[in-house]
Amino acid sequence: MCLPAVGRGEELHISRGGESVGSGSSSRSRGEGLIFVISSPSGGGKTTLLRKVMEQVLGLRFSISYTTRPPRCGEEDGKDYHFVSPLVFRKMVERGEFLECAEVLGNHYGTALHNLDILQAQNTDLLLDVDSQGAKHVMERMNQAVLIFVLPPSPQVLRERLLRRGLDSPETIQFRLASAMKEISEAHGYHYTIVNDRMEEAVEELKAIILAERCRKRRDSVLKQKIKEWEEVHGKNYGRGLSDKCGKPL
Repeated sequence: MCLPAVGRGEELHISRGGESVGSGSSSRSRGEGLIFVISSPSGGGKTTLLRKVMEQVLGLRFSISYTTRPPRCGEEDGKDYHFVSPLVFRKMVERGEFLECAEVLGNHYGTALHNLDILQAQNTDLLLDVDSQGAKHVMERMNQAVLIFVLPPSPQVLRERLLRRGLDSPETIQFRLASAMKEISEAHGYHYTIVNDRMEEAVEELKAIILAERCRKRRDSVLKQKIKEWEEVHGKNYGRGLSDKCGKPL
């Protein structure tokens, strides 16, 4: 069953078929099969934030959602969204093909499970753009997901952003603002929060979170490899029997 949700449907244009470009060492730029769930009220700026981070951090792939809404001017099927009919979407739900799905302003959106199959094989991390209800559903099925909530600086700034982009009617904007308060109140359940006041700072914070989570994920494998290297040089019993200055075993 699809979850009720709001604030979804912003476009994200990624060059080179969703692959990121940037610089950095191969060890730090390699993905670890992680899933980063990014949520924000509509107009919170996460679309621009994700685009900039993907330009600077290698090993990231954006999950392209399925939707029943018609394409907007300039949107491309398979790049912005996978545009499908309500019947096709309903059949996908019945077959259990979605990690999470939601209804937003009468249209349906969903994250396909097949996006997860490529992660470990391609040393890739996946970015999911879902709302707070969708994030809860993801965590119920994949508790290793990393949840990040992007906050607008203030209600006034959020309203200005929604008005400036010119995509919604006044009634829809009021609906999005009311929904934003509910979403923000649920941000306590996320692992990280980023206040998107200055875009440059928000980009650096999200990059730091991604790199830190990658280091944490590969910790055990790195330690295992280093211990093996040490044992090959000094033997498995190297260091045993040593004690500190007080005579306590090390």
